[in-house]
Amino acid sequence: MHPTLFFDLDGTLTDSGPGIMNCAQLALEAYGIQAPREALRAFVGPPLRVSFARFGVPEAELDQAISLFRSRYQTVGKFENLPYPGIPALLEQLQEAGFPLYVATSKPEITAKEILAHFHLDGYFLEICGATMDSSRENKADVIAYLLQKAGGPHGVLMIGDTDYDVLGAAAHGIPTIGVSWGYGTANSMAAAGALAVVDTPQALFAQVCAGFSRQK
Repeated sequence: MHPTLFFDLDGTLTDSGPGIMNCAQLALEAYGIQAPREALRAFVGPPLRVSFARFGVPEAELDQAISLFRSRYQTVGKFENLPYPGIPALLEQLQEAGFPLYVATSKPEITAKEILAHFHLDGYFLEICGATMDSSRENKADVIAYLLQKAGGPHGVLMIGDTDYDVLGAAAHGIPTIGVSWGYGTANSMAAAGALAVVDTPQALFAQVCAGFSRQK
């Protein structure tokens, strides 16, 4: 059987950085925190609670900072976003080749579904799993655990993501990861976290996944 593929969303399927960074900047400014635009790239991927704490928002204010972020993100920011070039064709190739496709994202699940439907990508995936709005399920390892219940266990699963956060979240369940370099992490950090490989294009990702499948048969 073909291995099951778990895709990250932000920085892997779509370039959601502009919307996320704009909303993060709005929320940080409410606390008098100024950050260089480039530094705000760190908000793409991890849970908001983790990122706001890293930028100095006090623990007692984290819920409010998240609310400020979402007040803009839910109306404007989520659509300041585009699929990466070659992603729709990649998903079509993988689906036609028989790979079961899923999404595992730290973004709230309802928002992930809205975004993928907006770009007509939702139909490629058997399940789109993400965080809960109440933070009871928010980090990547927890989302993957939830998805594994739906997908039938970790055997033959491969994670695809753009940061070491994806690599480590998958590794918590014994799942290997192929990193992609077009997102918001770095090849070095993903390699250091234990990624099997880091690829530079969707075409290279397809070849890597197919090569791995051939080795497993």
